[in-house]
Amino acid sequence: MKKIFAKFTFALSLASIVSSAPVFAAEAAPLKNALNKLIDGNQRYVNSATVCHEDWSAKRLAQTQGQAPFAVIVTCSDSRVPPEIIFDQALGSLFVIRVAGNVVDDFAIGSIEYGVTVLGADTVLVLGHSNCGAVDGALKGLKFDNHIQEVLNAIQPAVESVKGTSRNVLEKAIKLNVTHVEGKLKSSKPVLAKLLEQGKLSILGGYYDLATGKVEFLDKP
Repeated sequence: MKKIFAKFTFALSLASIVSSAPVFAAEAAPLKNALNKLIDGNQRYVNSATVCHEDWSAKRLAQTQGQAPFAVIVTCSDSRVPPEIIFDQALGSLFVIRVAGNVVDDFAIGSIEYGVTVLGADTVLVLGHSNCGAVDGALKGLKFDNHIQEVLNAIQPAVESVKGTSRNVLEKAIKLNVTHVEGKLKSSKPVLAKLLEQGKLSILGGYYDLATGKVEFLDKP
């Protein structure tokens, strides 16, 4: 009975935090220099000079009581694009949402809102990558009789934007898809759009090159 009561009490506490978080959590966390952390970490990764992936046991123990990520990364589920590795970040540093084609729905946006308002991250990076199979499938007009089609449908605005393009079509579509998702997040109410307008949140886009390991930031402030 005590265990059940304890779990119930914890659930009520968490619900209270989530419901009140948009009011005070983002305000309490000053804007950090998150973009430079990502840029510097990616450069270490490109140069094979990573520093954040040793002594996992100590880092695991340090994170058991909570997390305070400095950035939210919205990226593709592609197994070749692990954000913690390509930005050379340790456990607890990044709050990651991964969906094929780095598209977003209400569940993804809710997760982003949690990362920003409850956990205190002040930067959201939408990260596309070269040779993205989801974007390529949408470009080729592939059809599926299952939920894969919903992912391709979400990428259609980028596909429409590159019609008539003859060079680097896939790369352009991938970057436009990132821009489209960025726009969706920037206009997302009531949380993200308000924090963006107040200058308490940055929403950026990036493009990861599978061959070089380099991240191109598409709209650096």
